[in-house]
Amino acid sequence: MRSNTYGRRPAAVVGALIATVLALPASAQAAPAGDHAATKAVLSAFQAEGGPGAGLYAGNGNGTWSLSVGTGTTNATLPIQPADRFRIGSQTKAFTASVVMQLVDEGKVSLGAPIEQYLPGVVAGNGHDGNAITIRQLLQHTSGIPTNGNPQAKANPDGTYALAEVVRDGLRLPSASTPGAAFHYSNTNYQILSMLVERVTGMPLSKAVTNRIIEPLGLTRTTYPLAGDHSLTTPYVHGYDGGRVGPFFFWTDATANFEPSQYSGAGAMISTQQDLTAFYQALIGGKVVSAASLAEMQTTFHAGPGLDFGLGLTSRALSCGGTAWGISGAVRGYASLTMVTADGRHATAVTNAASSSLKVFDAVDSALCE
Repeated sequence: MRSNTYGRRPAAVVGALIATVLALPASAQAAPAGDHAATKAVLSAFQAEGGPGAGLYAGNGNGTWSLSVGTGTTNATLPIQPADRFRIGSQTKAFTASVVMQLVDEGKVSLGAPIEQYLPGVVAGNGHDGNAITIRQLLQHTSGIPTNGNPQAKANPDGTYALAEVVRDGLRLPSASTPGAAFHYSNTNYQILSMLVERVTGMPLSKAVTNRIIEPLGLTRTTYPLAGDHSLTTPYVHGYDGGRVGPFFFWTDATANFEPSQYSGAGAMISTQQDLTAFYQALIGGKVVSAASLAEMQTTFHAGPGLDFGLGLTSRALSCGGTAWGISGAVRGYASLTMVTADGRHATAVTNAASSSLKVFDAVDSALCE
């Protein structure tokens, strides 16, 4: 499935964003020539619908390997490396959900409790009833709160956003269904959960994620940037707006054109392919939440073909048999997917432009099934 934080495809804005016309340098490959040829071909197909470059990091209990096609920076030949930072978009939701489930383990939050119990008066109006919407439904996108495809939250004078204002903006849209009845992917659900974590823990979500997930797991290249911080620390993958017209590529650097507070726990974070692998392996391996909470996270709602959504996680049946767990993310300048299996296989694919291409699943599937 596509977990899209930034809802507009680059191709839709090519005309407004054209700043340069360039041809990409020859593909760079991080693994020895001839290795993983089938997966490299699928990764190239994904990159052809994505940004200037794409990278893949994969492996199993016996070792890891990586591939890169295109470039991580235009006008250069710089392969995307497994330790390069990038914006992970909706993969942030897995971190936010993990913190919520830790609070469940601690007896501070109940999955079946209404959000009204923790955030009185916040979820109300336009058909939304905080007394009927549970924590579980927010985590699983079955709250009835619709996708906010045209955010209109009012920014602060410094360009940042108050979390309460972002939530209010999401709730201006009418309820799409009765709570629990249908799946509606919505960042607003996770922005409400961000408020929940902050209310229960007494600290910003950025600190809660850092203290509870990032630091204990040793994810040294993973950060939850503060409001107003538009930077990425070197080494990082440049993110682009733009697209393709015939044989020409039109890209403008959008790396810094992103305000974390506009997305909060729905899509604010920065990480690497290596760190994301370590996080999901720890989560699926029972090192982040209790066995009971992990079982809840892996109880899915079937929302359509290839779309089985748990609590902050998605499951996907592999072409070679078995099931992989993870989540995808698309945000301005980047699109990625990380999935892991219970037997230790893992794969992460990333491209450096927002992309809705489903070929990211093909690339990850190919790597997991080698």
